[in-house]
Amino acid sequence: MDEFQRILLLIGRLNYTWTNTESLLIHLIAGLARVDKETAIVIFLTLNTTRARIDLVERLAKMAKTPKKQRAEILPLLGRLNEQSKLRNKYNHCIYSFDSKGEISHTHQMRIFDGKETIKYGKVEAMDDAEIIRISDCIENIAEVNKEIWNVVRANGFPQ
Repeated sequence: MDEFQRILLLIGRLNYTWTNTESLLIHLIAGLARVDKETAIVIFLTLNTTRARIDLVERLAKMAKTPKKQRAEILPLLGRLNEQSKLRNKYNHCIYSFDSKGEISHTHQMRIFDGKETIKYGKVEAMDDAEIIRISDCIENIAEVNKEIWNVVRANGFPQ
């Protein structure tokens, strides 16, 4: 497998792992909001961004009626998920530059940063071995959060 295919596979795994874990928010919504899974799915699908879904779960966890033990279990997991979302977002919202061999050499962020009198866009970052390690570590971290969310869901009897 050449480097280009390896990177695409890694980014694909990152997206798959993220999507699988994000869908677990449905169970947290169901448990914290005290609704059935079907209702939680409707709520989840109505919110059209990851940020909104995580915010909802975080706010539900912070409600006074949520037992402190559940809050203490869930909030750190959401913090870890938010941290991992940064790299996932980078690879979902960038374009790539290629070198003379056809290998991915850099990413270009497709965001505008507004200053007082200027704008900046297209932050460029190298796609090197260190970045590949970051992606691999991110996948492992997301998978670990996935397991821990399942543990919380089961331990608290949330709808599965």
